[in-house]
Amino acid sequence: MKDTSQALYETLKQGLVDIDARGLRRRRKTIDGACSAHMTVDGREIVGFASNDYLGLAAHEAIRAALAEGASRYGAGSGGSHLLGGHSRAHAQLEDDLAAFSGGFVDNPRALYFSTGYMANLAIVTALAGRGTLVFSDALNHASLIDGVRLSRAQTQIYPHADMDALDAMLDASGDSAATKLIVTDTVFSMDGDIAPLARLVELAEQYGAWLIVDDAHGFGVLGPQGRGALAHYALRSPHLVYVGTLGKAAGVSGAFVAAHETVIEWLIQRARPYIFTTASPPAVAHAVSKSIEIIGGDEGDRRRAHLASLIETTRAMLKRTRWLPVDSHTAVQPLVIGGNDETLQIAAALDRHGLWVPAIRPPTVPAGTSRLRISLSAAHSEDDLARLDHALKTL
Repeated sequence: MKDTSQALYETLKQGLVDIDARGLRRRRKTIDGACSAHMTVDGREIVGFASNDYLGLAAHEAIRAALAEGASRYGAGSGGSHLLGGHSRAHAQLEDDLAAFSGGFVDNPRALYFSTGYMANLAIVTALAGRGTLVFSDALNHASLIDGVRLSRAQTQIYPHADMDALDAMLDASGDSAATKLIVTDTVFSMDGDIAPLARLVELAEQYGAWLIVDDAHGFGVLGPQGRGALAHYALRSPHLVYVGTLGKAAGVSGAFVAAHETVIEWLIQRARPYIFTTASPPAVAHAVSKSIEIIGGDEGDRRRAHLASLIETTRAMLKRTRWLPVDSHTAVQPLVIGGNDETLQIAAALDRHGLWVPAIRPPTVPAGTSRLRISLSAAHSEDDLARLDHALKTL
């Protein structure tokens, strides 16, 4: 039998050569110990500005204890999908907690817990959209939303980033079609740090009878009173809203959830394939998330958000003093646009030599010519950490 494997490998190797030639090779770093602002990475002590642990909860002692308690009570794994024996009391309690915490934007709220944010976005878009559905998606939406739209096979229109006039025109041109309409957007955009015009989006969803799906991955826990998220931040309410929150960022643990009217959640349980056909996450993780929600909504959460807000303003001022282009962000995501891939990689490498981990973000994650450093701030950072970053940037 003829061995054709070498030709297959050569195709992949040539593809990797092409990735290297364009300065787009991605490389992993290995962390020893817990996620924190100060950590050991590949055997070196560094200050990390790469994680999405916005409130510094990933290593919180009370959450660690809750995870251990959950493992002692529920074991290491769930044993099955949610609909086939894997739905534990910890999952049920967490969903009740999340509905109460983040569901104030709709009457009769309910929440559904997912293993990852990617799965949650795939689930909600594909369950609500399909052939004949009209989807209107922001040009800078996260990959998980984009993939959900593609998998739905809906008719899709991409509106320019945050351009509400363009979206209004697209919706108006769609006419009085009986087709279901979905508007899909991030709240905080992960590579720019800006916030979608949510109030106007709600107006358009109500005017044109569309669902409005908002992915608050980078807002949950940070924005709004008690960290209840971007919808609470703007005091928005509408029966058209479907909310996606991530629990592996500000919450410091793992997973994600969808909050919406109880009818929407029941529909997801019946029709969302990423929910139905996967093993439920370990109940111990859900138990730990419930503790995290308690901390986020309490006095400690307020203190951490206040410290983070101070760090954000310090960083904004710092980046304006560099020769590169900061993005006007008031969130924990603080991008600094460098431009070319090679220069961005060189600067990231130089910062690494200063003991600072600031990741280089390149296409296709961002448009060509806008490669950048993505500085992610955490309540675990100190003003001294920012002073160290400021000194390194001045040196460069």
